[in-house]
Formats: sequence, structure tokens, C-alpha cells
Amino acid sequence: MQYTHLGRSGLLVSRLCLGTMNFGPNTSEEDSYKIMDRALELGINFFDTANVYGWVKGEGITEQIIGRWWSQGGGRREKVVIATKVYGVMGDWPNESRLSALHIKRACEDSLRRLKTDYIDLYQMHHVDRECPWEEIWQAMEQLYREGKILYVGSSNFAGWHITQAQEIAKQRHFMGLVSEQSLYNLNARMIELEVIPACLHYGVGIIPWSPLASGLLGGILKGVQEGRRASEGVQKALEKHRDRIEKYEAFCEELGEEPANVALAWLLHQPAVTAPIIGPRTLEQLERSMRALEIKLDESALKRLDEIFPGPGGPAPEAYAW
Repeated sequence: MQYTHLGRSGLLVSRLCLGTMNFGPNTSEEDSYKIMDRALELGINFFDTANVYGWVKGEGITEQIIGRWWSQGGGRREKVVIATKVYGVMGDWPNESRLSALHIKRACEDSLRRLKTDYIDLYQMHHVDRECPWEEIWQAMEQLYREGKILYVGSSNFAGWHITQAQEIAKQRHFMGLVSEQSLYNLNARMIELEVIPACLHYGVGIIPWSPLASGLLGGILKGVQEGRRASEGVQKALEKHRDRIEKYEAFCEELGEEPANVALAWLLHQPAVTAPIIGPRTLEQLERSMRALEIKLDESALKRLDEIFPGPGGPAPEAYAW
């Protein structure tokens, strides 16, 4: 396994992050345990979850599964850098969502209880709260940090401007601020190259890409269709829209002798500011196959070819659209 620092922090995390969103809804608790155990054996020390995962309001089902897995001992908790999130709706009463100081405090304590731990390594804001002042958000995060309940703070789905706002106000408060940003980023979705990546590079914020395979679009979908596997309705529509580039992509992966899913992950690992793409295996086999991405080295000609198939926005802003 390869390791890197999470943004500008001294924290070392694996170059692949284990996403747990399938644990509960799509993967049984027993199989989830097997996947997490195998991830540790493979050297993956970075796990991502959220208080809303499990998709039963207020239950935090996925966090509970991780907590019970940790309770088995064997150094499981000590080996894992856990990232969870706050923002989503956790109840029907006011202040049970978003980023008020009250909700951040309660949500953190609830996550700690479900996870059966006394601290969260990386506490991420799942979305920007446009109605809450940054002074209030940072005050709440600083309090949790002082109490030892969180060690680092991250964001998710933030624009470059939001990252700038967050960091500048954190700087005024003499607080470290964000060390990571979790963004939608893959070969077919490269918008963050305009503003988010430049902001992250400037402030030393590591990028944790979610949906690195575009919900399966980049995972060898054409071969899967030929073999009778059925994609979701959304992916089917995306395939209709992008069939030409997906055909070219899968043909190029065949030339490389690599699976499309692994090439998509390897491409992300070659991008500036990327710390670790999130892989979300439903099965042990999917986890095992993802490890190949760490070994794939894409030379300049391969990267250029992928840029031709999946043109990005043209580089960072404003150079991408202005003189």
C-alpha cells in the first residue's frame, strides 16, 4: 500500500479510501466486517462514512456497523483513520440538520456513540450551509477539537469560493481550518479542475474524490451490458449520452491491458492535490480488484489520450475561459 499526507497535515492515509456507503443497505453486516478486515490486511487505513449512511433517518446504520466491528478489538480502531460527516437530516425537529453550532455538537456526539469511539479523526461538513456564518461553524469545530472529539476538519461538495471563505476565516481565528475536500471527481466529471483544485492546492487541502467510477459508467459498463448485467436508470441515461467516449475509453483500456475501473482510479491518483479516491466495494472481490489501480503507471501519452477522450474544462480558471 502507498501512503500520503492528508492535505498539508502530518496525517498519513492510504492512497485508496474505503467508502462504506454500501454497508447496511447493499452489503450485509457480516460481509461488511469481512471487507473492512481485508482492507486492513491490504494496508488501507482510511475509511469514509457519514451519519446519514444507511438511509434510515436518524439511525446512522453504517456508523453503527463500523462501531460494532471496532468492538471486536484486535486494534481495529487504532489502525483506522475514520472520516465521517455532518449536515444531513437526522430528525424531524428543528436543528437536526445543517451546520448550526447546536447541530454540529449533537451530531458529533451521536456519531461518537454510534461509532463506539471517543474521537473522530476527520470530521467533514457534508455540504456548505449558506445560511450559517463561518464564525459559528468554526467556533463549534474549535470546541470539539479542544474537547478531543475531533482531530481534523474537512469539507465535501464545496466550491472553490467556499474553501477560500472557510480558510480565510479560520486563519483569522488561528485555527488550522480544512485539511480535505471531498468532491465529485472522475474522468467524466472534471469541473473541479476550474476552481476547486486550484483553491485546494493554494491552501494545502487534500482532495478525496467520490464517485471515481461515475456510478459504474467508467467501470466497464459496455462489457457488463454484453454479459447481461443491468445498470441503474441514471447510468443507462449517462451511457446513452456519452456512448461514443465510453466506447473509445474501453477500447483504450483494452489496449493498455487493464480493466476500465482500475484505469479510472489510476488516472485520479495521477492528478494534483488528490489524496485518495473513495472506493465503495459491495463485495470482497470488488475490493481486491481495486488494488491493481495502485500499480498502474500512466505515461504522458496515456494521460494525453485520456484527455482527448474525456476533455476537461481546459485547466484552472480563469485561464480556461479568459485571456
